[in-house]
Amino acid sequence: MILSFLYIIALLYFLFNLVLIFTWLRFREVGKDYTFPQTTRISVIIPVRNEAENILNLLEDLNDQTYPFENFEVIVANDSSTDSTAELVKDFQKKAHFKLILNNLSADKSLSPKKRAITESLKIATGELIMTTDGDCRSGKNWILAVQQYFLEKQAKLISSPVTFHSRKGLWSNLQIIEFSSLIGSGACAMFMKKPNMCNGANLAYTREAFFEVGGFSGFEHLASGDDEFLMHKIAGQFPEKVFFLKNQDAIVETNAQETLHDFYNQRKRWASKWKFYERMNVKALAIFVFLTNFCWILTVPGLISGSLSLSDFISLTVIKFSAEMIILSLFLSFLRKSALIWLVPVVQVIYPFYVSFFGLLAQGKGYEWKGRKLQ
Repeated sequence: MILSFLYIIALLYFLFNLVLIFTWLRFREVGKDYTFPQTTRISVIIPVRNEAENILNLLEDLNDQTYPFENFEVIVANDSSTDSTAELVKDFQKKAHFKLILNNLSADKSLSPKKRAITESLKIATGELIMTTDGDCRSGKNWILAVQQYFLEKQAKLISSPVTFHSRKGLWSNLQIIEFSSLIGSGACAMFMKKPNMCNGANLAYTREAFFEVGGFSGFEHLASGDDEFLMHKIAGQFPEKVFFLKNQDAIVETNAQETLHDFYNQRKRWASKWKFYERMNVKALAIFVFLTNFCWILTVPGLISGSLSLSDFISLTVIKFSAEMIILSLFLSFLRKSALIWLVPVVQVIYPFYVSFFGLLAQGKGYEWKGRKLQ
């Protein structure tokens, strides 16, 4: 009975990954001819807190954009930084080719500092299209152009674009790149199928009109996280045919992997804590299914050791779970220009079930630490 259940779950997961593979291959990368007028007014909002080590790199990237400088502005929403972030941004205003606004937010013990930073910045933004990213991100020179052209092509209300981690020497960061690629890629496939479930605020764009039409962050302003996914769900609910993923390497944004286990723990706990607040049952069901699949595979290990599960069944269940998963992860990594890490995928596949199960259970608790603050 239990063995049959394990096989059913493994086979369903195999089929799930096959669907992801065919979906990903069906939607080819967007062309880069960029023939639409480059006249859309754009506001890039960057919520920051203590990003002195990183913010200048991002501003330099924005200074190298191919999109007309007169048609975009950048608003750095400084959330009570205690380092030199504000001073660095202010100094950069002298050399910025675009309009650079430093929006120093008043001290506030908001439950959701990032949502507050975006909302307050929208009050002074002049763009029709809002793009958000983080202070530790890097972008290519065609980033804004790629998003703007796709926005016009699709007449989109929301565009989610690819995010990955910077390539650095060391096993720890490389493992995070692979794990994170699964989230970005599966979220992209869900958007291709018009069943959006995940996105990332480090590379998100939406129209000002759509933001206010769905009531912005109202309804989940009490949650510290969710400036990206919950807003996407609201926009997708009202404009189901106008939410897209931009499959274009020009649109890739890179951010920092977590350097310490403590930071990794808090970031993943923050991400995992959102699932129980999802209103869409299909999104909740998918989260539960992924948790159950990985937890079931963990159960095969003590089963093998105790002798209640034969070696042949253990191998069969492992192959069923990992084979299609290996292919889709390789496809995601290749698109994100991380194909050199494909050889590490099996290592992540063995670790991942324990990771998912741990954070899935941990997410039932409350509170985490982020950017030096205790948040809920």
